[in-house]
Formats: sequence, C-alpha cells, structure tokens
Amino acid sequence: MVPTLRCNLSCSYCQVSRAPVDQLRFDWSEETLGHVLNRLASLSTSSIKIEFQGGEPTLRLDLVEAVIAACDRFEERQFVICTNLSKLDERLMALLDNPDVYISTSLDGLAATHTAQRTGSAERTGEFLANARAIIAEYGADKISALPTIDQARPPDPDELIDAYLALGQTSIFLRPINYQGFARKRHAASNADHDEWWSFYDRFIARIIARNFVDRSIVFEESYLTLCLARIFQAGHDRHVDLRNPNPVGADYVLIDFDGTVYPTDEARMLSRSGVVDLAIGTAATGWDTPARELLDRYSTNIGDPACDTCAYQPWCGRDLVDDLSRYGTISKPRHETFFCQKHLHMFDLAMRLIYDPDPAVRYSLAKWTGLAGEQLPAMAEVA
Repeated sequence: MVPTLRCNLSCSYCQVSRAPVDQLRFDWSEETLGHVLNRLASLSTSSIKIEFQGGEPTLRLDLVEAVIAACDRFEERQFVICTNLSKLDERLMALLDNPDVYISTSLDGLAATHTAQRTGSAERTGEFLANARAIIAEYGADKISALPTIDQARPPDPDELIDAYLALGQTSIFLRPINYQGFARKRHAASNADHDEWWSFYDRFIARIIARNFVDRSIVFEESYLTLCLARIFQAGHDRHVDLRNPNPVGADYVLIDFDGTVYPTDEARMLSRSGVVDLAIGTAATGWDTPARELLDRYSTNIGDPACDTCAYQPWCGRDLVDDLSRYGTISKPRHETFFCQKHLHMFDLAMRLIYDPDPAVRYSLAKWTGLAGEQLPAMAEVA
C-alpha cells in the first residue's frame, strides 16, 4: 500500500517519482482510504501481510494506523513500514510496540556511501543510524530489515558492506543493483548494461560471505536471494518470492494500491506506469481488479510452453517476469534466453549448483546453514560410477 507519494529525501535512483513534502494531493483521500478499508473487510483469508511503501509512509501515520486497526480480525497479520528512518517520534515508536509491525529500510553501506547515495548530508545519515540503533535497542535487531541499492558502476567493497550491516545487527542482505524499472532509468542508464560486471561483484561478495562465515562461526551471514534460490531447489513448493513462481498469476494473492487508489499487479508495474513507459494498472481500490487487463497479463504469467524454458534444467525452480521484460525491451516476446531475467537466474542457479558440488568445507558449512540443516556441513554428494 502506498498511502502517500510524498518524501523528504530525493535519492538519484528513486524507483518512482517522489512528490514534495508540502503537496498534499499525493496522499490517499478519505474516499480512497474508505475503499481500501472496504477491500480489507471483504477478504476471506485468515492471514495478511501489508507493506506500507511510498514516498515516505511515516508522513501519514494516521493512514497507516487506520489500516492496521482494520486488520485485527485476521488470525495472522504482519505489517512492514518501508521508511528512510529520517524521523523517529513517539507516534512511530508506539506503532512499533505492536509485535506485528516491522521496519524495512535502506542501508547502502558505510556512512560515507549512504550519505553520497541517499541522504545527501552526514548529519542526516547520523540521524538515520541513530534512529535505527534506537529501534534495535528497544525491540531487537529482528524488528528491522535493511537492503542496499548498489550502483553497479561503483560497487562497494564487500567487507565494508558486510561490516555496515553487522554493525546494525543484520545478518542477511539482499544485494540489489539500481532498478531500471523506475525513474532511475533516466539518471542511471547504465543500470541496463554491464551485467557481467555486476555478476562478477556478486560472486566476489558470496565468496567473502562464505570465507567470513567459516572463520567466525558465531554469526551466519547470508545473501537472501541466493538463499531463496537454494530453497527453491531443496524445498518443493517454496514459492513465497514472486519472481520465482511458475505460474505466477497477478492479482491473486498480492497487489499494490497506489496513492490515488489505482491497483497494480506489482510495485515494479507501478514504477513503469509512473515513469510513462506503459500503463499496467489492473483496477482500482473502488472497483476491484477482476478486469480484462489483469486477465491479459495472466495469460503470459508462466514459463511453461516457452521454447527456451521448456528445454532448461532450471525451469521447475524459475519463474516469469513480464514487467521486467517490458521495462527493458518494450515487449514480452523477446527470446527468453536473451532476457535479463533469464540470464540472471541462469547465473544464480549455476552458482547454486557450483556451490552444492563444491567440496570445500567452508562452502559446505555455509550451505548447511543457509538451507537450515542441523549439521555443520552439507552432506557430501554421492559419487556416480
């Protein structure tokens, strides 16, 4: 949910166009809030997870509070406030007293890197770090999750980035290059190129995690997307990450409701619409999203039947991303093996396979921990005569 598009920062790689803090027309209206609450009341599920995105959702904590209050009837519920943590007041802390409420934020590395890429001033970076530490001190490190945005033209030193996360009690990181699907495509055109350099950096990063985990066994650090790929291999039916679903029907168990009540199949689809690439709206909070637009997207939300995918050993573990194809190529008909999505997951699953068959004790230690095994080592692969 995007209760407001307004934001108090101006990151160069912002995925959607932010609105100035003083322009209130970029918030949910009372009418839109009513439609959102009605949608929640109509759901038959017993569990729900809501992420509040933006903009900066803490600018309208009243809307966040209203949604959370309307979810008391669900047996299982979780709320994630995606915030830059530039401000931490009593009202936000009161929300965090709720054990179902969590914080997701961005940490691009050491303070100097975070300042250069996100806050623009050392003072604001200091405030962000102080606020993050205050939440951790009060509720524990599990109350916060963080992820970086990495400029692949200037990637950070892996050890510095790992140290920055460990300093905030974070043992998981989702390595994320600048997203080409939003407005970053205008300021960071290179984010659609130099993929080989990105994967070289990624592999070096994984190697450093493995080495550090083996030296200091008091902490198990992970790169969460690699862990997801390993789960797809070893745990049949593990499909909570939508990039790795097949088929992956839109509007079935996840949607995004924008600041004006427009409904999109994903946040990335919102980015493309906001940046003027293609309108991927599938409905509205007022009228619902059982629409021809959603039906059209659903027809192509699988890799089954694709000639490249049907001959790929990784097909059962992989998915389909129509939005990424539209962002990069303006079409979904590009041969699958030529797309970034395919090349990304070929690299990920190739890497996973190399690690699975690697006899190095350090590798087998991390794999055992990442896959949730009780032992200290991933069991050795049986030799085939």
